Formats: sequence, C-alpha cells, structure tokens
Amino acid sequence: MTDLSKALVPAQPATARLFGLLREPLVLAIIAIVVMLGLGELLSPGFARGDQIVRLLTVAALLGIAAAGQNLVILAGGEGIDLSIGALISFGAVVAGNVMNGADAAILPAILAATAVTFLLGLVNGIGVTVIRIPPLVMTLGMMAVIQGGLVVFSQGIPSGNAAPALMHFINQPALFGLPGILFAWAALIVVMVFMLRRTAFGFAIYAVGANEKAARLFGLPVGLIRMLVFGLSGALAGLTGVLVIGYTGNSFISVGDQYMLPSIIAVVIGGTSLAGGSGGYVGTVAGAIALVLLQSILTTLHLEFWGRQFIFGGTLLLLLMLYGRQRAPRV
Repeated sequence: MTDLSKALVPAQPATARLFGLLREPLVLAIIAIVVMLGLGELLSPGFARGDQIVRLLTVAALLGIAAAGQNLVILAGGEGIDLSIGALISFGAVVAGNVMNGADAAILPAILAATAVTFLLGLVNGIGVTVIRIPPLVMTLGMMAVIQGGLVVFSQGIPSGNAAPALMHFINQPALFGLPGILFAWAALIVVMVFMLRRTAFGFAIYAVGANEKAARLFGLPVGLIRMLVFGLSGALAGLTGVLVIGYTGNSFISVGDQYMLPSIIAVVIGGTSLAGGSGGYVGTVAGAIALVLLQSILTTLHLEFWGRQFIFGGTLLLLLMLYGRQRAPRV
C-alpha cells in the first residue's frame, strides 16, 4: 500500500478505539482494581494505605501462584480445568510442614519434596486425560477426592507440621523496600511465565494445542505430552503454593488449599484467558488475582453475613464469566 493510499484510508475514530480498549479483559480488570481501591477507601478509611495494599498483595500472590498452573492447563485447551489444585495445595502444605517441622535448614528440602510429589500427581492427571481419555473435570475431581481422603487418613484430622521461622519471615515480613519476599518471588514467576509463553517453543506449543488440536497434530506437535506437562506444572505450582501457604499461616491442615480451587479458575478467566483454550496470558491472570482479593476484602469490610458475602461474590463471578468467559482475547 502506497503512502497516498494509506492517507485515503479513514482513521478509526478515537471513540471506537476507546470502546475497543475498554472491552479488553485485562483493561477491565485494571479498572476494577482502581475502582475497588477507591470504594474500599470510602467504606473504610485506610483501606488503600500502603501497608494495607502490601498485605492484600501478599494474599493475591498466593492466589496468583496457584492460578499460574491453572492458566497453563486452560491455555492448552481440551476443556482443561484442574479441579485438584486445592487438594494439591493442601497436600503440598502437609508435606512441606512435616519435612520442615520448624527447622530453617529444611526449607529447601521441603520445597523440593512438596513440588516433586505434586508434580507427579499432576502428571497422573495428565496421563488420565490424554492416555486413558478421562474428561479433565472428572479426572481432576477424582484426584481431588483421592488426595483429600489420603490426607484425612494420614493426619487423622489433626494439623501436622510447622513452618520454619525463616519461611514465615519471608512471607510476612518486609525484606526490601518495605515489601515481603513473596512479592519478589511472585514477580520472578511473572517474568518466567511471560517469557515461557511468549518466547519459547513450549509456550508456542501450548497456544497451538489450545487453539487447534488437530492442526497441532498435523504440524507434528506432541499434543499428549504437552497436555501431560501442563498438568504436571500445575501440580508443581500448587505444591509450591502449599509451601508458601504454610509459611503464611504457620502450620498446615488438610483443607488449607480448598479456598484456592474456584478462585484460581476465576482469576484466569477475569484476566482474559478463554476457557476454550489457545488465547490469553499470565499478566491478565495476575490482575484477576488482585481484583478477586480486593473484592473479597471489600465484602469483609462491609461486615456482611457469610451468606451475603458468598451471594455477592458468586453473583459477581458469574456475571464476569457470562460477559467474557469464553471469548477469544488477544495474548498478553
């Protein structure tokens, strides 16, 4: 196209560009974060204070790390959703707590043990989905039940294992610039996830498999292996989240991860990743995790009864899912 022909093409109106931008899930999530911070400050002065924001970001980091694995599973398509994430977080927390048992020297072995075991359990999910052809929802729901039953037998319903003091300090106390270490760890994970998804062959393969499985097979991609690996990585990230959760709470119990299962899915969807797979990205999931934590905090600030908080929270999530839960958003 010549310069003259380019000049003759009418420019897109600014209002159309603005409305197009406002339809992007990532932009909507960021706007929601700003609005909820303002609303929270109006409802409870000090809500948007610096130390309060750091506390909220710490909670969001736990959800965001768990949602990273969910993000990979959903991106790979095949109606993939990992319902076992909550149980895997609980399992990772129990394993880490018993390996550490309050000893700083055992932090690294605890991380390795928790992530290795949950990675293997995630691989079992992937094998069930790809080799045995069990639907992902059924496979991961069954894995969730097996893990929860195993934890009950192992612990007899009694909390077991304790976090090391150094891990608790890393999660809860300022380390640099007034920020706890977990936020720097989350920032590092964001960089790794974005680089992997946008700059590596494995990342491109995940998008290709999620966008069109048949075309990916024709292109020669090992679709089954890719799906197994994303389920394995989802398990490993859930196990890592379990280690961090026990550092946040101080001890482990068998249902500590249950609260992360549904929010990990919703954070991915709010951030613009299509439930059909093949489009989206982790930056949007980060914004979705922060928005969810802010919403939960505002509902708590309102001093609503538990059923009221659940009603508003669930209704808001359903609305967001209906608005753009299955759309094809651009990669982030």
